[in-house]
Amino acid sequence: MRNTILLLSLLLGLSSCKNNKESKTISSDSNSLETVDNSTKGVKMIPIKTPVGEFKVWTKKMGNNPTIKVLLLHGGPGATHEYFKIFDDYFPAANIEYYYYDQLESAYSDQPNNKELWSVDRYVDEVEQVRKALGLNKDNFYLLGSSWGGLLSMEYALKYQDNLKGLIISNMMASIPDYITYANAVLAPQLDPNVLAEIRALEAKADYANPRYTELIHTHYYPKHVLRMPLDEWPEEVNKAMSNINEDLYVTMQGPSEFGVVGDAKLKNWDITTELSKITIPTLTIGGEYDTMDPKHMAWIATEVQNGQYLHCPNGSHFAMHDDAENYFSGVIKFIKKIDQESKKQ
Repeated sequence: MRNTILLLSLLLGLSSCKNNKESKTISSDSNSLETVDNSTKGVKMIPIKTPVGEFKVWTKKMGNNPTIKVLLLHGGPGATHEYFKIFDDYFPAANIEYYYYDQLESAYSDQPNNKELWSVDRYVDEVEQVRKALGLNKDNFYLLGSSWGGLLSMEYALKYQDNLKGLIISNMMASIPDYITYANAVLAPQLDPNVLAEIRALEAKADYANPRYTELIHTHYYPKHVLRMPLDEWPEEVNKAMSNINEDLYVTMQGPSEFGVVGDAKLKNWDITTELSKITIPTLTIGGEYDTMDPKHMAWIATEVQNGQYLHCPNGSHFAMHDDAENYFSGVIKFIKKIDQESKKQ
């Protein structure tokens, strides 16, 4: 991901994006921080208790619906809520209340830079604290996680599903070892053989910071499997999320390679495939035809949970919400509305 930051900064002129955050002013409530932007006055910083002290995370409420409240979990780890901005084009018209949220160590939230806090269990506990602070409960709370956020949403459901009305796992597998296998056995061979050989040579030397590695990955891999459009046409909100990523957190958890998780990255052996049957709440899994994640695996997750269904985005990649938006959002909204309608009949 350090290569992502470098490439986007050089090719897309993103160095100024970090200065585009909303202006912040302390409110009379010492446990909150209000921000003002073009759309709302209702941004709140939520205090989070951790083993090394208390910190604050950024949230922003959009819309108002007492029975449908969706908390969005961004990817990374260490990216930001910014690539979710496309939800503004779809959720308000569907009368869906939703919350942007930057996880601890992400750009809009506190960044203690403490590796003791960088664990799945700690982030699950954080999501639960955010839920309580926002007043979300089983009568209204939907959790939508994208990529790493999808991993986090599955782990949250395994521990706290009694608090959920619905779960949406977007573009994430339930096993990092399976993801590594798919990346190397299926996606890598789709590259031009000469390109792949050069990439493998650089990876063999662990030369991930080499500008040539950056160029190869982003020219031949990213526009096919991360976001299916030329790099210079990527939406501003995606560019911002990537330019603002916490590189240290990302590399510690995920590793530096773009073909799976390598080295001693903390997520390397993460696998909950044998636990999926414990998830009983209504669950939607989403996969893109050209995803970095295996769409067949994501369809399989829907058969393993007790009450699951799968949404396939035939034109989509890892950012299917952007490159196959119509299929993505029509499916997500239909899922949410159906659960809401059925709950009102009870």
